[in-house]
Amino acid sequence: MVTDIACIGAGYVGVPTCSVIAKHCPDITVTALDIDEERIKNWNAGIMPFYEPGLKELITECKGKNLFFSTDIRAGIQKAELILICVNTPTREYGLGKGGGSDMRYIESAARSIASAAESNKIIIEKSTVPLGTADHILHILKANSKPNIEFIILSNPEFLSEGTAIHNLEKPDRVLIGGPQTPGGLEAIGKLYNIYKHWVPEDRIIGMNAFSSELSKLATNAFLAQRVSSINSISAICENSGADVIEVLLGIGTDSRIGTKYLMPSIGFGGSCFKKDILNLAYICYSLNLTEVAEYWLQVLKMNEYQCKRFASSIIERMFSSVAGKSIGILGFTFKKGTSDTRESASIYISSYLLADHALLHIYDPRAEEERILSDIRKESELADELVSVYTDPYLALKNCHAIALCTEWDEFKSLDYKRIFETMRKPAFVFDGRNILDHKNLEEIGYQVYAIGKNL
Repeated sequence: MVTDIACIGAGYVGVPTCSVIAKHCPDITVTALDIDEERIKNWNAGIMPFYEPGLKELITECKGKNLFFSTDIRAGIQKAELILICVNTPTREYGLGKGGGSDMRYIESAARSIASAAESNKIIIEKSTVPLGTADHILHILKANSKPNIEFIILSNPEFLSEGTAIHNLEKPDRVLIGGPQTPGGLEAIGKLYNIYKHWVPEDRIIGMNAFSSELSKLATNAFLAQRVSSINSISAICENSGADVIEVLLGIGTDSRIGTKYLMPSIGFGGSCFKKDILNLAYICYSLNLTEVAEYWLQVLKMNEYQCKRFASSIIERMFSSVAGKSIGILGFTFKKGTSDTRESASIYISSYLLADHALLHIYDPRAEEERILSDIRKESELADELVSVYTDPYLALKNCHAIALCTEWDEFKSLDYKRIFETMRKPAFVFDGRNILDHKNLEEIGYQVYAIGKNL
C-alpha cells in the first residue's frame, strides 16, 4: 500500500490533484513540491495563487493533516514511493519544433531531480500533457543519472481537468486512464495507482492501457473538443449570412444522440493553456510521422478559431460605421472562460489587439483576472496597451460613456447586470456585441441597443 505521495509542480494540475487525493485517502501523506518559494509560501498561508472553485475549502480541510506544501524537493522525492509529475509543457518558442513541439525542459528537470535524489525504487506518474514516448524518455533520463540498482516504473495518468470545474472533474471523472508497461513490475505499479483511485472512483471508470495509448488519448481528447468548438463556429458564420439561427441549429444537431450538445455553444472561440498547445503538438507528431495531410487537418481547427476572433472584432468595427478609432468599447470578461482566473490564450487578448490596431479605447472588466495580468497579456500583442487600455473593478464604471459593449467571457454575473441602467450612461447609438450568446437579445433591443450575436442575423 502506498503511504506517501509527492507531486512535482504546485500549479493548476498538481494542487487540485493532491488535494483530492488527500481528501479521499486520509492514510496517505501528500506533498506538493515546487521550486517557486513565493507560490509555496502562499499555499501554506492559505493564499490562492489562482482561482479554482472549491479548491480553497478542500485545502483548508486537509492542509496540515495529510496535505503539505514544500520547496524541499529532494526530501519530498526521497520520502515518497509514488511521484506525480505535474509541470508545464508549453509549446516550444525556439529551436527544433518551434511553434509545434512541446518544450520538455521542465519534464526533464523533474526527471533529473528524481534521479539525483532517489535512494529507493519509485513509481513515477506523468500527469502533464506530453508528446508520445515521454514515458520512455523519462525512463532513459532516470537510468542514466540515478544510483545503481534503483528501479523506476513510469506510468502515464493524464489529467482531464477543465479550469473552473477541476475539483468536480477529479472527484467525479468520466474515466481515469492508467498507461504503463505490461510487465510484472509495471502491472504491480499500475495496481498501486489503481487502488488509490478506487477510494472514490468506480472501478469500471479506471481504464488500463499502454503508455503510448494513454499519452495519445490526452492529446486526441483535447483535439476532438477543440474541433467541436471550431465546427459550430464555422456554422455560426453561415447563420449570420442567412436566415438561420445558430442556437436553433445547435439544438437540431445536439439532440442527435450520436453527437450531443457539449462544446457546441457558438462563441468567439476557445482559449486556455491546453487546446491550442495540444493541437500544435499533435500536428507536430503527425509531421514527424510524415502524415502531412493529417497534420494540416488538425491545424485547420486552430485556423478556424483564429478566424472566429478576427470575424468578431471585424464585426464590431464594421457595425460601428467602419471605425472604432477614439471610441470607447467596454470589454466584459478577460479570462478564457468563466470560473477561472486564467487568461492564457484568451480570445479577449486577440480581440483587444485587433481593436487596438484601429485605435479603439478599451475599458476592461473581469471579476477574477488581475489588472497587471490583463495589461501584460495585451502588451505582448499591442504597443498601444498602456496608452489605450483601462482596467476597472466595477462593470458599471467600465461601461460608463462607452459606445459599445463586447461580451467576451460567459461569467454568470454578466447575465444579471442592469443593462437598462447601463444604456442610460452610454454614448448613443449604443451597441452590444455578445460573443458568448448568453444575453437576452430581444430585451436588449427593446431597451434601445443595437445588438450583434455570434451566429445570428439580427
